[in-house]
Amino acid sequence: MRKLKNSELGRISVEEFRESDKTGLILVLDNVRSALNVGSAFRTADAFRLEAVYLVGITAKPPSRDIRKTALGATESVNWEHFENIEACIAKLKEKNFKIISIEQTDEKVYLQDFKVESNHSYGLIFGNEVKGVSDFAVQESDACLEIPQFGTKHSLNISVSIGVVLWDIFSKLQFQTIDSQ
Repeated sequence: MRKLKNSELGRISVEEFRESDKTGLILVLDNVRSALNVGSAFRTADAFRLEAVYLVGITAKPPSRDIRKTALGATESVNWEHFENIEACIAKLKEKNFKIISIEQTDEKVYLQDFKVESNHSYGLIFGNEVKGVSDFAVQESDACLEIPQFGTKHSLNISVSIGVVLWDIFSKLQFQTIDSQ
């Protein structure tokens, strides 16, 4: 067994990424404080070919040295847009007929593993501030709130870890639906 070289990974170019079919997912960062977390979110969005990343409120925007440090160029491949507030962001998602999904601990949550993805829908996935979480407005406007089950003493995962877990889960469910329908 040996590690593969980057040249052996068969990755597409930025131009090919921009022209490729996307997953129908938009990642929304609702007042995320850390530019490093934002960069990580861009990199994960690139990995799963998301349609876009929406940055809301105080969330750092490219160009930023800290975003660049963790994004490793993903701000060049992934489309992004900034919104002054979550209300405007959600209005645009609804205008585009996206289902609004907040990743938050609520009294009416759906555990991630139980969430049924419908391949005929597009989803706006909202992740919140590292301390305060997703805004109350976003939670109230959501079609569903997802929670990642946890079993330790802490109440949450780092946002960049949560983004990776949720995107992998939803991406894999979408891929298996596509394979099953063929």
